[in-house]
Amino acid sequence: MSATIRNLDDLLAEGVSGRRVLVRADLNVPLDKQTGEITDDGRIRAVLPTLSALVRAGAKVVVCSHLGRPKGAPDPQFSLRPVAGRLGELLGAPVHFAEDTVGDSARSTVEGLADGQVALLENLRFNKGETSKDDAERGAFADQLAALGDAYVDDAFGAVHRKHASVHDVPARLPHFAGRLVLREVEVLSRLTGSPERPYVVVLGGSKVSDKLAVIEALLPTVDRLLIGGGMCFTFLKAQGHEVGTSLLEKDMVETCGNLMERAPGKIMLPVDVVAADAFAPDAAHDTVPADGIPSHRLGLDIGPETVAGFAAALSQAKTVFWNGPMGVFEMAAFANGTRGVAEAITKADAFSVVGGGDSAAAVRALGLDESSFGHISTGGGASLEYLEGKTLPGIAALEN
Repeated sequence: MSATIRNLDDLLAEGVSGRRVLVRADLNVPLDKQTGEITDDGRIRAVLPTLSALVRAGAKVVVCSHLGRPKGAPDPQFSLRPVAGRLGELLGAPVHFAEDTVGDSARSTVEGLADGQVALLENLRFNKGETSKDDAERGAFADQLAALGDAYVDDAFGAVHRKHASVHDVPARLPHFAGRLVLREVEVLSRLTGSPERPYVVVLGGSKVSDKLAVIEALLPTVDRLLIGGGMCFTFLKAQGHEVGTSLLEKDMVETCGNLMERAPGKIMLPVDVVAADAFAPDAAHDTVPADGIPSHRLGLDIGPETVAGFAAALSQAKTVFWNGPMGVFEMAAFANGTRGVAEAITKADAFSVVGGGDSAAAVRALGLDESSFGHISTGGGASLEYLEGKTLPGIAALEN
């Protein structure tokens, strides 16, 4: 991160008692579709250091965030009200909830805050201006949002790759600072893009090669080993001429995968066995088969034990590890062993390890793994990948201005 970016410590040194501090957080947590309850509060916990510091210093803290993908209008299933309750529990004090983002409820809620109190505004994406590609529309919403604060803190690393009003435009309207989380994320990722200690091993999973192509292109010249699992591995296996049955396959990416392997012979490591099932279902009949022998009527839903052992051997030699994307459909117990095995191998390696947010971070918590055994668990899957690709992140650029 540029040395010109001011951070939370700089703001606290100025003094925040009695000042309204608008904090952009990433509280985009998963909710149970039936009960509406939060199923993973990791992102809420991640912003606590910044919020707690502001509360202790006597700021009037105004938190804003998005949740899900509403269509620019209020939608009850994407309300942040459950998040306000959980945030209050974790902070140990009530969080005042505004029924809108920049309307009458938001203004009155913020006006009613005493020093050291916290308010949470309703979902930013209930307003079209938040995500608009029109600069004027986005700017008009940013004007309204900025009017609720005297200073701005961005602690939403999971959103810094979006050119949205609350991330990109509000910082231009208020004194702006990087929060504890954003500062830590950029410091960690800078270690990976600078001169990482070697061997440097990257583990990539997830569904599609197309989603990870840019980061593969960026990392291939710099990593020592690239281990590929998840649904994306089947496009690579197809490029080797193997039958992949009904497994997830991006036909238009087969040639690209072949070219990548030719460019870096011996560097890309693919599964040697997979768990193949009759159907995409938790109770589907399944067994482990060689990666070059997937039956035509079956689909691969996880990497097999031999692959886990091979990946673990490569990881045991690593000094730096970056992992993004599960190795299989970890949400189903029968197909979670690959992700668990690789994650455990990362924790055992004598290496600085970074988990690249998204489904990988969710898997760590869902599988009950010790979060402290990883060097860093990012809160931004897409943002961390784009950072490693070398892209300019709008939220970070806005803080530098």
